[in-house]
Amino acid sequence: MSRFTLGWEEWLALPDLGLPAICAKVDTGARTSALHAFAIEPFGSSDKPMVRFAIHPDPTDPALEMICSAPLKDRREVTSSNGETELRFVIETTITMGDRSWPIEVTLTDRGGMAYRMLLGRTALAEDMIVQPSHSFCQPELSFEEYRGIPRNARHRRALRLAILTREPGNYSTRRLIESAEARGHTMEAIDTSRCYMNIHAVGGEVHYDGRRLPHYDAVIPRIGASVTSYGTAVVRQFETMGTYCLSGSEGITTSRDKLHAHQVLARNRIGTPTTAFARSPKDSGNVISLVGGAPLVLKLLESTQGKGVVLAETKKAAESVISAFQGLKADFLVQSFVKEAAGEDIRCFVVGGKVVAAMRRKGKPDDFRSNLHQGGTAETVRITRTEREAAIRAARAMKLDVAGVDLLRGEDGPKVLEVNSSPGLEGIEKTSGKDIAGLVIAHIEDKVAPRPPRPRSRTKRSAR
Repeated sequence: MSRFTLGWEEWLALPDLGLPAICAKVDTGARTSALHAFAIEPFGSSDKPMVRFAIHPDPTDPALEMICSAPLKDRREVTSSNGETELRFVIETTITMGDRSWPIEVTLTDRGGMAYRMLLGRTALAEDMIVQPSHSFCQPELSFEEYRGIPRNARHRRALRLAILTREPGNYSTRRLIESAEARGHTMEAIDTSRCYMNIHAVGGEVHYDGRRLPHYDAVIPRIGASVTSYGTAVVRQFETMGTYCLSGSEGITTSRDKLHAHQVLARNRIGTPTTAFARSPKDSGNVISLVGGAPLVLKLLESTQGKGVVLAETKKAAESVISAFQGLKADFLVQSFVKEAAGEDIRCFVVGGKVVAAMRRKGKPDDFRSNLHQGGTAETVRITRTEREAAIRAARAMKLDVAGVDLLRGEDGPKVLEVNSSPGLEGIEKTSGKDIAGLVIAHIEDKVAPRPPRPRSRTKRSAR
């Protein structure tokens, strides 16, 4: 039987998608084939789901943009070579290489930063195919000249359909996000999280609201209140399953809301926090007090927000009384060391897309160690150190949050992260910093779901490289 020989890089066509020339990397170490795609949008009926997407087939020419569509076959978790797991759309399409054509499964993912717009995995290879890793282009070469005459776009810019999950459509943060989105030409719908209901089935399902099926949104901004965390994250997971980009993922919201889990995640990532102890039995009260260095200490209900359910115990006896009261209410709580040198101040770092875009120092009332603005605290701009900036970015990344409010204290031995907020308010940080934080959030969403093409790379002799 004759062998069909491939090199480590090959030209191919995807005729069903209208792509006459793609230069692909052949990687037998990868199980699944992957195709560059952005602006991915499912559509069609539940029994015949479809997906459309955009692609820049030529890495050196971002002005060349193709819009493709295909039947949606599946949604599948794929782990990349760097260990990150991503839920991807899966399509089946015909591949043509030389004089041979055959169907393959392809996952859709953003490969904009890669030299090859397609990765050909081992499941796409037939039994009679052999890969010569020391060779290139064993099959007939194509060229991006195949796209000559196709209309070109200077940049990818389109209006986005956005939704914000909130039970408070009139509050400052919601209004500012809607204003910023509309100012940039997008539409945004405010949806009451608690009134959403779901139809769950194999190809992703649907989210319904107020008697109607919600359309596909390019992105959803969850602003889930603490009282509806469980149901709210279920709604967010449904949107994620349907392939919608969620500004705060369900996992990040769940982790950040559980203070015990959050501190365990921060510790696992070697991010500094106040010494923290947790116990259930009343018999261990004295032990947990000792673990954090004794009084004064801070006690926090696991589900506390905005400074509520946070108590400073200045003596051991006071600490034992508060612990007894919490245990009498069958409430779970943390015991933390009191960072005296912070002097009733903390720093809120607002992180967007892996960058600290603004920071403010919050100070509590003279008779209150809590610095929350909701508890009467005041705020002012502050210049943070490089170490503080890195701690905030690492904390948001550990929680898997693209947007987060990271609260930290200035300890003698470096910053101590108190909390990572998955739905940080905008009013305090915008009024204090004078920055358009809402606009930065919307710009981040644009970069995630409708990115502008990268700057063209210089062409070499082979246009594929």
